[in-house]
Amino acid sequence: MTDEYEGLREKLRMISDEIADLAMSDIRNSIEEGQKKTSDMEKKLTRARRSIEKAIHLLEPETDEFM
Repeated sequence: MTDEYEGLREKLRMISDEIADLAMSDIRNSIEEGQKKTSDMEKKLTRARRSIEKAIHLLEPETDEFM
């Protein structure tokens, strides 16, 4: 894959950031309400963000370099 996918990766990064913001907002709300555990919605948001991060990784160009 080439850099022609960079636009798609960037959109996915923005979506991932938006989901992370929503999850943090949910965590703040839980703390303000005195809850001891995170909500089910925060857990779903985190799972969705991780899935998008995996998609971003899969769309990155392959390299022959070892890290």
